[in-house]
Amino acid sequence: MAGIALTPPLIRARKGAAEPLVMLTAYTAPVARALDAHADILLVGDSVGMAVYGMDSTLPVDLATMIRHGRAVAAAAERAMVVVDLPFATYHESPQKAFRSAAKVLQKTGCAAVKLEGGAEMAETVAFLTQRGVPVMGHIGLLPQSVRVMGGYKVQGDAARLLADARALEQAGAFAVVLEGVKEPAARAVTEGVAVPTIGIGASAACDGQVLVCDDMLGLTPSGGPRPRFVRRYADLYAQVEAAAAQFATDVRARTFPGQGEAYH
Repeated sequence: MAGIALTPPLIRARKGAAEPLVMLTAYTAPVARALDAHADILLVGDSVGMAVYGMDSTLPVDLATMIRHGRAVAAAAERAMVVVDLPFATYHESPQKAFRSAAKVLQKTGCAAVKLEGGAEMAETVAFLTQRGVPVMGHIGLLPQSVRVMGGYKVQGDAARLLADARALEQAGAFAVVLEGVKEPAARAVTEGVAVPTIGIGASAACDGQVLVCDDMLGLTPSGGPRPRFVRRYADLYAQVEAAAAQFATDVRARTFPGQGEAYH
């Protein structure tokens, strides 16, 4: 589908396709440009709080931060559909507040859709948004914004509950649902039980697509540090950045940088 600007209806139509959907997070314009030709969806996740700002969870991230990064990514993407997370406390209070938050994100970033966490309890809000022209991607299973209530980052396996959540979101108008931290049998049951695509992160290959945080995929954390078992590192950019910085520092201290060819005369 190279060259086609993807939209929520096109993503929804990929349900059950032979080729799974590819989704990666992006927080900056340069990274978005690099990922655009290869990803179907670029997610401006509230994981930006940890990946970019060094926070220990997604909870401190505010709407202004999501808009700032969403605008950068949406300006750079040409093919991939850009989805922006609604951060904690910007949509839980009421459907009306959720609409105000989502409308601000759509207007100020130019993104195609928003994503919010929660299952059946958020169906009324999802319906309120979709009926007013806001495309919504759902998110069930392990909910990072609710880790304090859930008692930490725990894998979910209640297939009946997860399927009920996914169906509630589908009926409310969500065009796709992220499954995070879900055991394979439950992920398979949900994927087979709904008519919208499921996108897994730590939810096995049973889903209609997969997503990873780009910083995890690129190895932008020390290689010896802890990481979820579902993360596959496709590069070790942390080591490359560290090596480049070390070489730069060596050259500066030895006065070999800048050289004659790097100076103005």
